[in-house]
Amino acid sequence: QVQLAESGGGLVQAGGSLRLSCAASGSIASINFMGWYRQAPGKQRELVASIASGDSTNYADSVKGRFTISRDNAKNTVYLQMNSLKPEDTAVYYCNAYIVQATSNRQFSYWGQGTQVTVSS
Repeated sequence: QVQLAESGGGLVQAGGSLRLSCAASGSIASINFMGWYRQAPGKQRELVASIASGDSTNYADSVKGRFTISRDNAKNTVYLQMNSLKPEDTAVYYCNAYIVQATSNRQFSYWGQGTQVTVSS
């Protein structure tokens, strides 16, 4: 059993910062792709940022220069540092990870429960 637990969401004024964390726990052999998605009301879920096992990163154009994704492999944790937040960043943010289970040696995609980020103008 593998679980992802997110934390760090909340309410912030425009221009402010938040840091999201997502910790994986359970029977883990290795973690490959880790990413953050978001879904605003009435919109499709979109990829915000991702980081591969070799630490290569990818960002949505809308967050480049403002958000930074990083990972701590020793803690099986991925972070999203969000600076210069805008009201249009308001959404539920979801963590996603492709994890190889230690028990089966098979890779599965896992999702966190989501954390609300609200940016007021």
